[in-house]
Amino acid sequence: MRLLDLIAKKRDGGSHTPEELEFIASAAAGGNGDGAGSSSQGGGAPSQVPDYQLSAWLMAVVCRGMTEAETVEWTRAMAKSGRPLDLSSLAAPKVDKHSTGGVGDGISLALAPLVAAADLVVPMMSGRGLGHTGGTLDKLESVPGFKVRIEPDLVKKQLASIGVCMFGQTADLAPADRKLYALRDATATVQSQPLIVGSILSKKVAEDLDALVLDIKCGSGAIFRDKASALKLGKKLVSTAKKLDLKCVGLVTGMDQPLGRVVGNALEMRQAIEVLQGDCTAGDYVELTLALGGWMVALAGKAKDWEAGARRLEGLIRSGAAAERLRAMIRAQGGDPRVMDEPDKVFPSSPEVAVVRSQKSGFVTKLDARGVGVAAVALGAGRSRMEDAIDYGAGIRLEKKLGDPVEKNEIVARLFAEDRSRAEGAVQAFSASFEAGARKPKLPPVVREVIR
Repeated sequence: MRLLDLIAKKRDGGSHTPEELEFIASAAAGGNGDGAGSSSQGGGAPSQVPDYQLSAWLMAVVCRGMTEAETVEWTRAMAKSGRPLDLSSLAAPKVDKHSTGGVGDGISLALAPLVAAADLVVPMMSGRGLGHTGGTLDKLESVPGFKVRIEPDLVKKQLASIGVCMFGQTADLAPADRKLYALRDATATVQSQPLIVGSILSKKVAEDLDALVLDIKCGSGAIFRDKASALKLGKKLVSTAKKLDLKCVGLVTGMDQPLGRVVGNALEMRQAIEVLQGDCTAGDYVELTLALGGWMVALAGKAKDWEAGARRLEGLIRSGAAAERLRAMIRAQGGDPRVMDEPDKVFPSSPEVAVVRSQKSGFVTKLDARGVGVAAVALGAGRSRMEDAIDYGAGIRLEKKLGDPVEKNEIVARLFAEDRSRAEGAVQAFSASFEAGARKPKLPPVVREVIR
């Protein structure tokens, strides 16, 4: 089998067999590991395939697409390209959540320990931020000492002990995706639905899950700005997951404005702690956390429906059990548990370098999520390139959100950064994202649609 022939087959509109897709996934993962063979010979996958051939195949998929059957088998092949987690010895249902990304979307930080407190197992593999969207791993690492690089055996041990582990992708988990994700980003082949589906679901299948809840964002700060595109991807994801014997529900949710009241790594981690300690001031954040968590509990068979699941989670917040589960996770992964009680003494913080004021009285009519995310990156809270350093204390505190009343010259946002020279660009980006008007806007629901 030769990758060159498979490139030509897809270029000409052909469909791949499961064996061919396994070959490609193995090639992307580095081959069969025996060091033998070449990129054009041999019966098994090559030990080394040039990036230009993998890139050519990706472009052929973008141009020609994949059938539904191909997408399912491609996802399966990607999941099998390394050494999946084996959590079969854990009796409790294993559930996870995946978000397509947004601004202020630190939901996972509160959600994972909250759902684990409901006697479920939550192995949550996460990523870093790039561009205007934040990354869960960066937010976790704002806790001094917190380790996100954990070997699979230790992940399994921690899950058996406290039911939750939040970690980065290891070398053994779906390695084909790690290679192809980087190539897609560099070759303008990101926006291919089969490739997106395979990338998202292969890592979740490799986690040995029983159920998965998907948070598919739509709006200015999301990959998909319109609901129709998000809905189309969501249906494909849910359909493919079910064909892989993974219980799945998708929620199409809004990302027209940032979630919650803060944007930035330590700021969002603190907000998650406060939510689990009973703070409800970040209303949309709390609402979405309970909706996603309720579905996770329901899919795992621990509640009759998502509403009952959400009520159970509310009780775990009131009792303090959710906060204690987060404390246990922080301690288990080397973090300083004092962040739960003395955040001002432990979390990294950056000084306030600027404020943004409203130019008129009325109501907040625009708070563009993408623009706010760009402002946060300008402050140092995010990356323009993967090698960029993060200022964990940098970020934005939103004093006003969509629909809130505002007076002329009233502060609508506070900006924080270690480097004061960053303030001007951040203020410009935020100011362009904010508008106030005389008429209060009608706010769309946080959850726009449920895909079952």
